[in-house]
Amino acid sequence: MTMSSTITQIRAAAGLTQEEMARKLSVTRQAVSRWERGETMPGIDMIKLICVTFNVSLERFFDMPASHYCQCCGMPIPSHELHGTEADGSESADYCKWCYDHGAFTAENVDMDEFIEQTADLTAEAQGISREEAVSLGATLLPHLKRWRDETRMERL
Repeated sequence: MTMSSTITQIRAAAGLTQEEMARKLSVTRQAVSRWERGETMPGIDMIKLICVTFNVSLERFFDMPASHYCQCCGMPIPSHELHGTEADGSESADYCKWCYDHGAFTAENVDMDEFIEQTADLTAEAQGISREEAVSLGATLLPHLKRWRDETRMERL
């Protein structure tokens, strides 16, 4: 699924016209139209706003199957060599080798915000974006990942 079709589906599911979606996002109708036609793509901050405004997880927005990315940092883990290990030495189905080793998280005793700050420079370099965009991306993606989901729910209570 393309980003343009995802945006179209998000708008349609909300029962909005392009003009109504544009108003909710403080952009022009033409911007929404260009996104939906695939002429341009929204920036990371706009993608975050779309996710928050329409209660859409970043995974769905980018059509990222959970089995293909780390449930701690969000990094793609396409090969077995990149998977972390469980306590018994078997391959972890959920985490990459940089986040999870022998059944334990490598970055223990950190909360999600600290983790985002600690990994922002690496994310920025890997994605070719600014550090600020990397922090914004992390703040959008991580709350939906398995490691951070419970922590995020507890903060809301």
